[in-house]
Amino acid sequence: MTREQEVRVFNGWRALMWTLMVFAIAVGLLVWFVFSAIEASNAGQSPNFWLLVGGVLVLGLGVFVCNGFFTLQPNEARVLILFGQYRGTVRISGWHWTNPLNSKVRISLRSRNFNSEKLKVNDKRGNPIEIAVVVVWRVQDTAQASFDVDQFREYVEVQSESAVRHLANCYPYDYGEEDEITLRSGVEDISQALQQELQDRVRKAGVTIEEARLTHLAYAPEIAGAMLRRQQAEAIIDARQKIVHGAVSMVQMALIELAEKQVVELDDDRKAAMVSNLLVVLCSEQDAHPVINAGTLYA
Repeated sequence: MTREQEVRVFNGWRALMWTLMVFAIAVGLLVWFVFSAIEASNAGQSPNFWLLVGGVLVLGLGVFVCNGFFTLQPNEARVLILFGQYRGTVRISGWHWTNPLNSKVRISLRSRNFNSEKLKVNDKRGNPIEIAVVVVWRVQDTAQASFDVDQFREYVEVQSESAVRHLANCYPYDYGEEDEITLRSGVEDISQALQQELQDRVRKAGVTIEEARLTHLAYAPEIAGAMLRRQQAEAIIDARQKIVHGAVSMVQMALIELAEKQVVELDDDRKAAMVSNLLVVLCSEQDAHPVINAGTLYA
């Protein structure tokens, strides 16, 4: 793989002074030719055309030298290529001058965002889901980005889609086994795994992945309704379990309190009836309307 080589170039302001001197010499030669041509004409002699040729050549040299000037903003780089050969990369911001024959390819080093489209893939259990991610990346090695891959921006986008599909196939959407990471619950773990896989895929392009996170995660429309009913049923079951657990605890507490404080003595049949009535009252979805016993407890 190609490796970046940082090079230093001439300061633009110093190069400008030399360029102005070249133009001054060219103007001086042309002016000298004009005055010599006038004197030669008055003397009936031919002018010295070598002065004209020299002035034109020096003027062309000045114009040619001007093509070597370029500027760099912060977080920018220029890749220098001379006759198809990589000469190095300039990273220092400012006004610079280099060999005018060098091709100067501008590459931004700023962070970039890539928002993927919603992809329809299958999770670990084969359920169709919709998933989308946002990837924050930047160019780290300008030589690899320029010469080791073709169109590094498209390369990052294609590899990002491939990494997202592979990641979705490795994890279930939700309801995993004990201590199993899922796409829905393990957000941080999934983000780290996605970032690492993306980094491995785009390393040859000289790109660094700064962050990768899920922006959209949902079941596919064809199974979304069934999965919603499943979630609702599981939520109802969980709620019922908590209600029953609380009701049993309250009944047990009531029986213990009655026995310790000797409020009333109940045989097994009456305890069973009391437990049944309390559970109905505590576990019922609607308000219970008990019938008050106006007689004795055993009537």
